[in-house]
Amino acid sequence: MLRSLIDAFKVPELRKKILFTLAILALYRLGAYIPVPGIPFNEFATSFANSGASMAMLDLFTGGALSNFSVFSLGIMPYITASIIMQLMQGVIPSLGNMAREGEAGRRKITQITRYLTLALGLINAIGYLLLFKSSAYGVVFSSEVPEILTDFLVVFTLVAGTGFIMWMGELITQRGVGNGMSLIIFVSIVSRVPSAIFSSINTTSDSGMGIALTILILAVVLVCIPAIIYVERAQRRIPVNYAKRVQGRKMMGGQSTYIPFKVNSAGVIPIIFASCIIYFPAQLAAIFNVGWLTAAADAASAGWVNWILTVLLIVFFAYFYTSMVFNPSETSDNLRKQGGFIPGVRPGTNTEQYIKNVLKRVTLPGGIFIAVIAVLPTIIFYFTGNELVQAFGGTSILIMIGVALDTMNKVESQLKMYNYEGFFK
Repeated sequence: MLRSLIDAFKVPELRKKILFTLAILALYRLGAYIPVPGIPFNEFATSFANSGASMAMLDLFTGGALSNFSVFSLGIMPYITASIIMQLMQGVIPSLGNMAREGEAGRRKITQITRYLTLALGLINAIGYLLLFKSSAYGVVFSSEVPEILTDFLVVFTLVAGTGFIMWMGELITQRGVGNGMSLIIFVSIVSRVPSAIFSSINTTSDSGMGIALTILILAVVLVCIPAIIYVERAQRRIPVNYAKRVQGRKMMGGQSTYIPFKVNSAGVIPIIFASCIIYFPAQLAAIFNVGWLTAAADAASAGWVNWILTVLLIVFFAYFYTSMVFNPSETSDNLRKQGGFIPGVRPGTNTEQYIKNVLKRVTLPGGIFIAVIAVLPTIIFYFTGNELVQAFGGTSILIMIGVALDTMNKVESQLKMYNYEGFFK
């Protein structure tokens, strides 16, 4: 691992990409501590500390930016919500579906629509947060020296601009850095809460020795779970494929054997991110409308048995949904037939398509259940213990961190192999 990192910095192009990515992520973390102009910071921080579970979870995915009422308070969630909407609409609106199949030009159009939708959702969220924090629950009072309507406009504009800036930074990392920019921003937001969670865990009990022992135990369990999670993340179901021999000119073509790899968790962390976004959507609505019953519903969906059941069901659903979006059995079967390939014991055409569908169903279910269980179990433990380290290293957090780390390492490894260096994975 250390040797691979050293090799990565030996390649000038890769070194620039890594340093550029780290610089953008550092800029993002700096923005999480710059408060919105006009906010009475101390009074707001005291009020936010007593907020419900829904706001605490929203704050986790913003890396503490929401509790600071910073320029990045909305975090990456508006963009993720917009991306989910666009993914769903591609299967409902034929014109969007056709646009997605147009190649690079179509993807650019969809990306542009996603950007506009992100800003629209950011505007709605910003107005909602402003109304919520000015309510009696938080009691934010602006200075009377400036007209209140002007301060309101400044707050909303700053929050929406912050969302646009985060989106821009994420796209910059994807285009000019290493890894997926949006995933890395979520990764950094989660990791940034770990140090404070460790200190909080140590001070959970009055006996500091007991707190230290409990913290070490939690960290040890996490370290033991990481290899098991990585094993499942990289596990594959390989379908053998043979290619018939054929004569092309004076050469004999084909005759070789290969396989089609189906990952057990082919969707990666996407189902968790999508499920989290859906579950926290009531919290966003509660922030916008500030209605008692809606706030109660948002708190119930953010913690407790309702949250656990919804998380499992949504993760399994999105595991199937995302797999069906990125893998087309009909297209795979058709390509095999055109290239003279076949699965041993399965007729080409419809039978091959059905066989691939059945394999996908059988492989996706255990993968979806696995990540759902990993996501929910630490949440249950946190519910009964209240230990912040369990929440910081919760199933959702650790799966996102491992998934993003593996994806980034794979991209760095592919770059290293272009320059004849060994990668991270032997």
